[in-house]
Parts: sequence; structure tokens; C-alpha cells
Amino acid sequence: MDAAPTARVDSWTWAVRLFKTRSQATAACRAGHVKVNGDRAKSAQPVRVGDEVRVRIAGFDRIVVVSRVVSKRVGATVAVECFIDKTPPPPPKEEVALLPVRDRGSGRPTKRERRDIEALRGH
Repeated sequence: MDAAPTARVDSWTWAVRLFKTRSQATAACRAGHVKVNGDRAKSAQPVRVGDEVRVRIAGFDRIVVVSRVVSKRVGATVAVECFIDKTPPPPPKEEVALLPVRDRGSGRPTKRERRDIEALRGH
């Protein structure tokens, strides 16, 4: 029988502080934003030492390799020791395209604003 320690993926990502709350971790698993070894992970999927976990947070992937399995939330200094961060550096600010933001409740775009939006999208 396999004696390697395991933990639920939602519990582990919360314990090593990739998510602020356990319910956020579970919701991310349910939405398909968490992958273990390249496959979509359900929240109860076990993680072991050596597994690669990809978490999509704020539009960017965070890639970590499990180096220690914990199921209870630990301090920030201990949490850093529980995984190896393989995340590539973020792209430069000028490469990230900013979408125009309309004020909430400002109504429908005017004809001029709609044409500007379509030109920005390349239509």
C-alpha cells in the first residue's frame, strides 16, 4: 500500500496560502482553475510530493510543485517551504493589453463609444 502522505488539493492550496479562504480554493477547483499534473482537479483530488499544481489567479497561471504535504493552514514562512514556485515572470506592463473600463451604471455606450470599442477589438 502507498504510504506517501496526501491531502485534498483545495485544502493544500489554502494551507500554503495560494488562496485566502478554503471556500475560494474549492470554488476555483469547481470552476476548473486548478490543475494537478496537467489534468483538471476536483476539490477532493489528492496531491502528493512531486505533483505539479497550476492555479489560475487573476488571469495568470501560478505553477508550483508540491515539496511538502500539509492539510492545516500554516504560517507564511512555513508555507513557502511547502512548494517550489515554477511560475514564469509576468509579462512587461506594455505587453498586457488594458481593456477600456466603463463606469458602472453609466448606461449603454453611445454610438461613438461603440465604434471606438469595435475599432479597439479590430472589427
